[in-house]
Amino acid sequence: MAALEKGLAVIECFDAGHDRLTIADVARATDLSRAAARRCLLTLTSIGYAEFDGKFFRLTPRVLRLGYAWLSSTALPKLVQPFLERLSEETHESSSASLLDGHEIVYIARSAQRRIMSVGLSVGSRLPAFCTSMGRVLLAALDPEEARVRILAGKPAALTPHTVTEIEPLMAKLAEVRVQGHAIVDQELELGLVSLAMPLVNGRGQVAAAFNLSVQSQRVAGDEIETNLLPRMRAMQKLLQPLIA
Repeated sequence: MAALEKGLAVIECFDAGHDRLTIADVARATDLSRAAARRCLLTLTSIGYAEFDGKFFRLTPRVLRLGYAWLSSTALPKLVQPFLERLSEETHESSSASLLDGHEIVYIARSAQRRIMSVGLSVGSRLPAFCTSMGRVLLAALDPEEARVRILAGKPAALTPHTVTEIEPLMAKLAEVRVQGHAIVDQELELGLVSLAMPLVNGRGQVAAAFNLSVQSQRVAGDEIETNLLPRMRAMQKLLQPLIA
């Protein structure tokens, strides 16, 4: 199954910043030989997952079948979506849910009241776990050593002047999240953005996902997070968790 592993690695090296790649680009991104990268790309092209213009390869919409297969076979996104919409309506803020994938979070559901980030977010979007509220909630649910390994694998880099990148302060923040039961990230991902997140625990006591509210810092007055937003999130958490398998 090594060929399958290589093919999936080739698909994953395409993203928003690399939508067109040459054989050499793919070989560098995947640590494959040029010959192996070429074989993978030609195979993906022959079965309709990629196209070639004579110089660059790019993925085709057929790749969406891979993600849709998971979405259509998993109940969690459909389950949380109406709760996120209700939370957004109550707070007039954007709400999302995500899972942990390596050192990143992957959005599985979202209800946006307004665009509050410079980049658009939707189902399937990925962000670094170490500097996001949902990421810290999900990392905090892991064994501390595993969380450390995942954070370091992502090579934390500062995204704003407020971003915490050193591993020991990050581990201390995860310890706080475990005690508090929520995470608040203030302008570490993007200037002007404050995000608060809580875990969603299934019937076996495992953290199945995380959900959040994202607000613009100038819209949060005084102790509004403690007096208004967090209580609303706890109420939503209490309603939603018994439904998660």
